[in-house]
Parts: sequence; C-alpha cells; structure tokens
Amino acid sequence: MSSISKPRVLLTNDDGPPNPKESPYILGLYRHLTEHLGWDVKVVLPSAQKSWIGKAYHINELTKGYYFYPKEDGSGETTIRSRPLRDGELAEWILLDGTPATCANVALHNIYKDEIDLVISGPNLGRNTSSAFALSSGTIGAAMSSALSKMRSIAISYGTVVHPTPTTYFEPAHNLGCRIIGHLWNNWGEDEHGLREGEVDLYNINIPLIEEILSEDGLPIAWTRIWRNSYGRLFKHVSGLSSSDRLVQIPGPDAPTDQQSEASGPGPDNQGIGNLLFKWAPEMKGLITPLPDTLPIGSDGWAIYKGMVSVTPLRATFGEPHNNEAPDFDKLVWKMKL
Repeated sequence: MSSISKPRVLLTNDDGPPNPKESPYILGLYRHLTEHLGWDVKVVLPSAQKSWIGKAYHINELTKGYYFYPKEDGSGETTIRSRPLRDGELAEWILLDGTPATCANVALHNIYKDEIDLVISGPNLGRNTSSAFALSSGTIGAAMSSALSKMRSIAISYGTVVHPTPTTYFEPAHNLGCRIIGHLWNNWGEDEHGLREGEVDLYNINIPLIEEILSEDGLPIAWTRIWRNSYGRLFKHVSGLSSSDRLVQIPGPDAPTDQQSEASGPGPDNQGIGNLLFKWAPEMKGLITPLPDTLPIGSDGWAIYKGMVSVTPLRATFGEPHNNEAPDFDKLVWKMKL
C-alpha cells in the first residue's frame, strides 16, 4: 500500500450521528474529507452518545445496525435495509447500537472487510488531552481498537473553550484537521521524535476552538506527549431519585456544567432504592483549567493551554519505561526471600 495514495477511510466517533448539541462536527469533517481531499469515506457510528466509554466492547448484547441517510442539515431517514439514495441525501451511513470500539471492529472485520486503509475517529466534542481523558475516551478507544487490528488510525478532537462555540470556528477546524490528517497519512511515522515506520500505531490530534483559528496564520501545531495527570471524584452520592437527581451532566471533558440529560435507572417512585445511589457528576476544574506550572512543556495539555494544536504519536499499548539495553536474564528473574 502506497502512503501517498488516497486512502479508503473508515470514519467513526463516540458522539453518534449528527446532532447540534452532542455531535455537531461529524458531518462537516465527512464533507471535507470527501469533497476537499477527495477520499473514499465509509461511516459507521454509534447510534447514540457513547462518551467516556474507552475501548469497551459489547459482548453480551446483540449489536443491531441501521442505515442512515444524512442530508445537508444533518437530519435523515433511518432504515433497517439498504436502499438507493434519494434527492438531497449525501450518502449512506451505518449506525450501530454499540460502543465506538465495537463500531470500529465490526466495520473493519464484517461490513468493510479488507476495504479500509485508515480509520479516523472523531471529531470529538471536547478535548482528549492528558491521560485522564485519553484513557477514558471513546474517540481514542475506537482508534486504539483499530490499531490493535493493525490498522493505521487517527483520533481527532476539538477542544471547547468558548461556550457556546461560535459556528464560524467549525469550517477552519475542519480545514486544519484535514490538512493535519493528510500530512500524517503521507508521512506516517516520520516525525521529529525519530520514530520509524511501524513504531506509530495511531495519532491523537487536539484542536482548540479559539478565536485565533480564524486568523490568517491559523494555529501553531506541536508534536506532544500525553500529560500524565489524574482525576478524583467522578460520581456524586444522592439520597433518592427526585426529578433533579435524575439529571446528570452531559458527558465530555469540555461540556458546560449546566448541560444535563436524564439518567437511566429505576423509576421516580424510588421502589427498591437504598442509600447506595450515585450519579455522574465529575469534578473537572483541575483538569480543564489546570495551573500553568503543573503542565509539562511538550505535553498535550501544555499545547492546548498555549493555544496550539497537539499531535501525539501513540502505540497501541500501555506505556512502558524506555530501556534500549538488551535484557539481562539474571536481572529479569525475581529473587525474593520467602
């Protein structure tokens, strides 16, 4: 496979089909990839919002699928069987009742087997910088799943800084994202870190949606590494399922704190509910607005803070300390006194 040829692309995400509040970017990036780059793009998405689910798979449930026919405004008909396109419809997409990683794996090995060269996951609504977000991200999870299938993969996220984000930022973000994706595809593994062909499994891109994205020079782009941070309390104890307790914060690291949706669970009559009841209510301030001196220079969190695009080369593995020395058997075997 030539790296300079136009790839056959699988596009997925963790935010689901086009939706102004939960998935505002997927249709725009699809159009830029197909119309501006001229790439052949297949789309397989979760049928609903699946943020914060990491690389989880559905294993106990049957994964049901639907055909979706998006129009210019993101609306479209859903059917259980494929059909020809009608006037005003842009393409035939597939929605699966599954996680992002499930969508990616099913697409690669069942729906479009041997037809894909590159997987793009995103654009996520909100940043996916730092280990706290990266290890929880369904966007990165789908890319990681694909990388484990020996498929080149890119995760892309748009960091929300202004609430609500001006729609004038969308097109520049898509343009910039496509330029970066195109560059990575044509120069895979050839970055400033000296990583050779075969050592990069996936890239994680984070584009901050800030006013400077509208400038003639655009945003600077930096090679980065993942900021090793941590999080604390993600859930809040509640005493019962009142109407307010059934509202949970919408997933996503950059979601405004006043955006909420209804939690699933027992009905409002509170039957069978004891005192072990918790709802999603993460404390995000330290992760979204960290103190500048806590951000290591060269990390993805540092790049976003500086108003730069972060591009992080990754491998489909848990991180390990770098050690280029040949293994010494005597040092590998434990010698513990019992």
